[in-house]
Amino acid sequence: MGRKTALRDQLLTTRGRIGLHRLGSLARDLSQVVSEIPEVRRAATVALYVSIGTEPGTGPLIDSLDAAGKRILLPCLLPDNDLDWAVYDGELVRAARGLLEPGGERLGVSAITGADVVLVPGLAVDAQGHRMGRGGGSYDRVLARVPTGTLTCVLLYPWEIGVPVPVEAHDQAVGAAASAEGMQRFS
Repeated sequence: MGRKTALRDQLLTTRGRIGLHRLGSLARDLSQVVSEIPEVRRAATVALYVSIGTEPGTGPLIDSLDAAGKRILLPCLLPDNDLDWAVYDGELVRAARGLLEPGGERLGVSAITGADVVLVPGLAVDAQGHRMGRGGGSYDRVLARVPTGTLTCVLLYPWEIGVPVPVEAHDQAVGAAASAEGMQRFS
């Protein structure tokens, strides 16, 4: 656990040094990269999240997917750290832990199984697709529910891809990583 904690601290410190102008530029570039992924272009339903703080920005991507007529599923944090889902209708409400969530009808934790593409947050990913998150386990539970064959992609900064991360038995891998500089698929 100590190695993961130290690596998380290091990655979060680096994120904290990114200036606001660069954060915006990276978010716009990330939106363009993700919007051009073939599975995203074909998707009817895309699951993703509302970024906060210095996470790779998802605001431009949400706007782009919404403008393209995609059905967007956004997470709603449950008390046990699992994630419920609701459809984005253009409005977000403040939620626990400083998060923003859709205010509409909750669809249940299994709604993720209906997404054509699942875009998840993280702090780093290694060369095999092992993703490191913030340690709450929310997205490991989500990824365990995603049907085989559905594209799962972690959204990161370019320097967070290919980072050796400690892996534990419960950690779920992703099929790809995307950053402002492009996308990398894992076998």
